[in-house]
Amino acid sequence: MKRSRRGLALAAWGAIVLLPAGAALAQDADTGTAAEREAFEKVVGARTKGNEAAEKSQRRIDEISDETDELLSKYRTTWKQIEAIDAYNRQMQDLIASQEQELGSLSDQLERVQIVSRSVTPLMLRMIDALEKFVALDVPFLIDERTKRVDDMRKMMDRADVTTAEKFRQIMEAFQIENEYGRTIEAYRSTIDIDGRETTVDFLRFGRIALVYQSLDEKEAGVWSQEDRKFLPLDSSYRSSIRQGLRIARKQAAPDLIRLPLPAPHEARESS
Repeated sequence: MKRSRRGLALAAWGAIVLLPAGAALAQDADTGTAAEREAFEKVVGARTKGNEAAEKSQRRIDEISDETDELLSKYRTTWKQIEAIDAYNRQMQDLIASQEQELGSLSDQLERVQIVSRSVTPLMLRMIDALEKFVALDVPFLIDERTKRVDDMRKMMDRADVTTAEKFRQIMEAFQIENEYGRTIEAYRSTIDIDGRETTVDFLRFGRIALVYQSLDEKEAGVWSQEDRKFLPLDSSYRSSIRQGLRIARKQAAPDLIRLPLPAPHEARESS
């Protein structure tokens, strides 16, 4: 727009310059011949056409200048977008390189895990065998529950949908449960064969030190002998102690000292 105004100002200035000359020629034309008037009109017409052509040229120049400014603005905007895309591409290339490196590391770890898995599986099978033998030779409390736990682990070892890590975790958990039995007391109800009769009794377990039972009517009681691998009968003198021990194990009474039959130490038995 500034160029257009400047062009129009130049054209106007040209027209103003012509006015004195045109006026003088007009005065001469009024007093001159027909040939002079014709020459005057040609000069004025030529000058007018020149001014019009100059105005058109100036408008075209202004249009081209505006188009150039617009193209330059678009070019700069596009160049900034290209720079941003280049920066993004460089970042993506670095990210892809890092991911490829991580993928290679994971592949190496997976290969090592497979090697460890082949080594751990035989170990887990031996652990299950050892646990099964331990349960069979241990004091026979909760025998059905503990035997089922071992059987479940054997079935788990044949399952493809359980990871090696999960198998090992469950085996270690089973060992932890067996370890906890040695530090707790427990009361539970089950059945036992007494003189050929299937009798419901209350069992009282003190760690792995003592396992005693008492019938529901409190008329019969017994204690497990690890040496004899069977229950031995108890006399009625233990009736109240067993009753109190059951209440303590069920958290119905505060912890207290109670009298229970315990096996004598091995050295004491040998010396006697």
